Amino acid sequence: MRGLLTLTVALLAAGLVMVGLGLRGDGGPPQPPAWAAVPRAVEHHGPVLDRSVPVEVAVPSIGVRAPLARLGLAGDGSVEVPPADRLNEAGWYDRGPTPGERGAAVLLGHVDSAKGAAVFYELGRLRPGHRIEVTRRDGRTAVFTVESVERVAKERFPTGRVYGPLDHAGLRLVTCGGPFDESSRSYRDNIIVYAAQTAVRQAAAR
Repeated sequence: MRGLLTLTVALLAAGLVMVGLGLRGDGGPPQPPAWAAVPRAVEHHGPVLDRSVPVEVAVPSIGVRAPLARLGLAGDGSVEVPPADRLNEAGWYDRGPTPGERGAAVLLGHVDSAKGAAVFYELGRLRPGHRIEVTRRDGRTAVFTVESVERVAKERFPTGRVYGPLDHAGLRLVTCGGPFDESSRSYRDNIIVYAAQTAVRQAAAR
């Protein structure tokens, strides 16, 4: 019971950390329409994979191809975010499943900075049916299909839906969005992409 309570507290802190992702650029990032938050069922194809660290994420529809860093927990129990000077890099929360394993693998990335757009600036343009590919250290690529894209206020961050257990291999991409709060110097909302694995590609033989 104590272990479950500790996990619950850690996940709640993980949801709240998204306050730290919002950095301001010259223009506002794209926002998903309300209809994109309605889940679109996809069939979960491909085998559930063993654990293997992810090394790269690609989102062809918005032109993203980025290396992945490992992110753990900060001293206050919140999820770490990629360093502010690595705006073209995303991160994988390494206390959760790896992409392709059963469960919800979580990738986080900055939206922008004073210098311009960051790796997940265009995340709000994703729509159900779009593809996300994660290359793993074992050479296999887990291919995911977007089920829904939502914008949610940070104080209502859906911790259970993002980090909670699944009966299949799922993926969540998280960044900031919504209006920019001048007083806190961050965006008020999060953009969250929910996806399910629909294929696995093997590394090409050499």
